[in-house]
Amino acid sequence: MTTRNQKHGVFCGIVPPHVLDRLAESEDPRHHEPARRTLEHDGALRIRRQVTAAARTASGAAAGAASDHPQRTIYDTRHGTTLPGAKVHSESDGPAKDATVNRAHAGLGATFDLYFKVYGRHSIDGAGMPLNASVHYGQGYDNAFWDGEQMVFGDGDGDLFLDFTIPVDVIGHELTHGVTQHTANLEYYGQSGALNESVSDVFGSLIKQYALGQSTEQADWLIGAGLLGPGVDKGAALRSMKAPGTAYQDDVLGTDPQPATMEHYVRTSRDNGGVHINSGIPNHAFYLLATALGGNAWERAGRIWYQTLTGGELASDADFAAFARLTVASARTLYGEGDAVQAVLKAWSQVGVPTT
Repeated sequence: MTTRNQKHGVFCGIVPPHVLDRLAESEDPRHHEPARRTLEHDGALRIRRQVTAAARTASGAAAGAASDHPQRTIYDTRHGTTLPGAKVHSESDGPAKDATVNRAHAGLGATFDLYFKVYGRHSIDGAGMPLNASVHYGQGYDNAFWDGEQMVFGDGDGDLFLDFTIPVDVIGHELTHGVTQHTANLEYYGQSGALNESVSDVFGSLIKQYALGQSTEQADWLIGAGLLGPGVDKGAALRSMKAPGTAYQDDVLGTDPQPATMEHYVRTSRDNGGVHINSGIPNHAFYLLATALGGNAWERAGRIWYQTLTGGELASDADFAAFARLTVASARTLYGEGDAVQAVLKAWSQVGVPTT
């Protein structure tokens, strides 16, 4: 079973390794150069985080007051890689001249708002943790990540990927890795790792829907819409919860490999056992549940997922079936025997995950 120290050492970038691997093999230097730099840097970050995880956990982050308002600070690395960089924006400051800084500030706030206003959670750790982010990270860096303590955003290469602060669901996705880190602490391998990624997609989507006031019918259920650049001819986003496997079908990026059901579950040793690929299955289950219940997805469907993640019963090595069973129990606890429980059972059945 993974310990909290080990979990802190996990590197969770928004762009799946299989996408960067494909781009790194391209003959076009416009594609392979930024992808190779990003992969090389991400690899170094993985090693660095494993080495420093124990020290970070032992020292701990400074506990913030459990305020009803976010405490956000934005830093600028100015295309370097030393974190956090120069402080450029505080909570009390007005809008900055830099649109990237403003988007990061707003995205951190949107994430805080969903967790606090809907679920009563005080920031990422539940105890008022300050929300810090660094922007303009690296040279043409094609990723964004949560490093266990703060958010980090690359500017993208401008061709295949744009500024990573553009999609608010990307910000919410990465910060939700922090929520998982402080709650269920799901191991980042195999099905528990795919659940880790899926939970981040679910709440990333809910953060966007809540910020935009969208119903389940109005939501696009895409992760990373607006992130893909002009060099992508056939692609809408990084992932689709509504229709896994359809987010992009591009001659440069390749074909979205996500399955929607267990019938097409991908067995691989790459990407920590396919954590960014098989997450499509629980993603689709949540979409089916949310649309069956209707209304606003952050309400009943979101509460069931949040209760499952934070209720203390979810093991760090849980597989899809264990998670599914707990969502049924959460629905029953929250809403009794009724349409919510039946909708949860049907959603998991539709993606081929047993609940008994």
